[in-house]
Amino acid sequence: MPELPEVETVRLGIEHLFAGHRIDAVRVFDERSLKRHPGDSQDFTQTLIGAHLGQPQRRGKFLWIPLELAGASSVESVAPPALLAHLGMSGQLLAHDLSADAPPLRHERIRIDTVDESGRHRELSFHDQRLFGSLAVDTLVADRFALRDLVPQQAAHIAPDPLEAGFDRARLARSIRRHRSAVKRVLLDQTTVSGIGNIYADESLWAARVHPEQPADSLSQARALRLVDAVVAVLRRAVAVGGTSFDEQYKHVNGESGYFAIELSAYGQSGQPCPRCGRPIKRVAFMNRHSHLCTYCQRMR
Repeated sequence: MPELPEVETVRLGIEHLFAGHRIDAVRVFDERSLKRHPGDSQDFTQTLIGAHLGQPQRRGKFLWIPLELAGASSVESVAPPALLAHLGMSGQLLAHDLSADAPPLRHERIRIDTVDESGRHRELSFHDQRLFGSLAVDTLVADRFALRDLVPQQAAHIAPDPLEAGFDRARLARSIRRHRSAVKRVLLDQTTVSGIGNIYADESLWAARVHPEQPADSLSQARALRLVDAVVAVLRRAVAVGGTSFDEQYKHVNGESGYFAIELSAYGQSGQPCPRCGRPIKRVAFMNRHSHLCTYCQRMR
């Protein structure tokens, strides 16, 4: 599943290629990719046509583009709606230079034809092999964490992510320590901190020398802060190299792959030597998935 670095890489690509464009046409090839949209495909299409795309934003794994609607009311101008994307397990937002009426590409579910100020057309296409992701037009509401003015209603329940402006590392460390469950479970809880999935939880825990099943409330504040700092460092490094691509299910907007996979220290490295101590990385069952760790460097304390 795309995690924070992959979604941030997509956001940066959309910002570069589509910000300010006007939506000229919309084609929905598979309505299952509108599962989070409150209306039908006709409502989705009619809302988008004529709208201008604002600066894309992100919290955790949610990505949204504020919309300036054609003929917007004063209320909509103050709190505009947004095109909301959640990539699910295999969703991709890709840029294409196609005619709007060209037949759908493989796994292409929705095509949004845009035009820039010069009249050049470019398509923003939503591809999704496994159909867990979706697009929707959502209402923007006040951010209850007060780190930004507005967030999509569907993302209002999740916690801020570690790369947001105003992120409070000490507050997250305290929040982690309030939980009795395994610290990895806490990192995966999107209501505690958003954007972290299995890959970056394993990498962060390895970097901080913390066992995935260490009870979160057993961490000292200093150790919890070191873990938070490791999370931030790992996420920033992953964004810098475009995220992690293992297969065709994650690509940048321009179709290129991310390169963080070659830097992974723990995740997916079962049997390989730990980059710190040389002992083999272990793969163990955890919450209907797996954790990857060095049982020597990351001993329970």
